[in-house]
Amino acid sequence: MSTIAEGLRQRTFNYALRVLGFCRRLPDTLEGRELAKQLIRAGMGTSSNYWSACRGRSPDEFIARLGVAEDEAAESVMWLMLTIRSGIREDADANALLQEGREITAILSTSHKTAKENRRRKKAQAKAKLTNLPTAPFTKSI
Repeated sequence: MSTIAEGLRQRTFNYALRVLGFCRRLPDTLEGRELAKQLIRAGMGTSSNYWSACRGRSPDEFIARLGVAEDEAAESVMWLMLTIRSGIREDADANALLQEGREITAILSTSHKTAKENRRRKKAQAKAKLTNLPTAPFTKSI
């Protein structure tokens, strides 16, 4: 695994830990509990799906899992924005976690697009190789 991938594994893991800590400090109200439940799922889903992508058995599986991790990160950003804008929690920790979620979402989005483009390019190159193969002269057997 590359050092970049390992760095992102650790970053998504730390994000999940920060989300857990943040949710522990949400108010024990109907809204606070529901936000915590949804945010925990999305924050931990970001990390778990990225880790799963890194273990992907094929380029297609890697791309699919990376897309799910991207979706989970974007969802966690939405829940954080809702928490802040609703006034449930609008402190510096909430804003810092929101910023981290946005950065991780951007990284995963770019990685997902790059992986899909690389797969498309490899398939096009393989197809070009097949169409450019030298052909044997036609021989007629008697």
